[in-house]
Amino acid sequence: MAKRRKGRDVTGVLLLDKPAGATSNQALQQVKRLFGARKAGHTGSLDPLATGLLPLCFGEATKVSGFLLDADKHYVVTCKLGVATATGDAEGEVCEEAAVPALESVAVERVLADFRGVIEQLPPMYSALKHRGQRLYQLARQGIEVEREPRQVTIHSLELQALRSDELDLMVSCSKGTYIRTLAEDVARALGTVGHVTALRRHGMGPYHDPQMWSMEALEACAEQGREALDATLLPMDSALEQYPAVELAEDLAFFLLQGQPVFVPKAPRSGWLRLYSRHGHFMGMGQILEDGRVGPKRLLAQRRHQ
Repeated sequence: MAKRRKGRDVTGVLLLDKPAGATSNQALQQVKRLFGARKAGHTGSLDPLATGLLPLCFGEATKVSGFLLDADKHYVVTCKLGVATATGDAEGEVCEEAAVPALESVAVERVLADFRGVIEQLPPMYSALKHRGQRLYQLARQGIEVEREPRQVTIHSLELQALRSDELDLMVSCSKGTYIRTLAEDVARALGTVGHVTALRRHGMGPYHDPQMWSMEALEACAEQGREALDATLLPMDSALEQYPAVELAEDLAFFLLQGQPVFVPKAPRSGWLRLYSRHGHFMGMGQILEDGRVGPKRLLAQRRHQ
């Protein structure tokens, strides 16, 4: 018989303001202990140097975390020019130095225009991608470099916020899989020098645009007030899915769908993912339009199965 995990059944989404210096998993485990939660997961790693939005999904909300992982991301990044590091950020050793040309905003804007839209990126060695079962960063720490295939990513917007003699502040909106460190390095080279990231903050992700975030200190203060105050920091799980259309199901349709059977839903969209709700407004999970137009159940929530 499987061993039952310890902890409370907590469900919801916490918008954590990840502190600098912590890995995403370290931040997750610290918050999970605060909540005493049985089950929790994050929605895609932020570099240890980075701060800002890291949605944490608790309980049943872990079933929708993949939708946030696939969502667009929004960052503010500072790039130090003239110095390249092994990791592409301030945590790595200096590996190259180059003169920084005199830059003006107009010239920088011309370079940034070449990085907007669909571009190709070579994943950095210091990344969590795997090569023959090993993380690339593990190989990099052993001094091993392996061949990587370029990947297509989309830069929806790339704006210059500030220009100093040897630093750029950029605002970036991008697709999943974009390496901001690589983008900063590539922009620096296009400007005729080298560079690395010295500060990175994520301020948006999917449906969350400049949302209220909770710092570790604020969460610890809530924990001192009790579990009720702590649980009040959680958003409903369907807040992570507001970019998808919603359909309300009649009682008979909900019954069959909860049995795993696709159903025809009047006036449903013709394709894509859907948020599914009962006629009482309870979020039931996610569905997807099948080729024949029926709604197929894909990510149903356990507690709704017996309602």
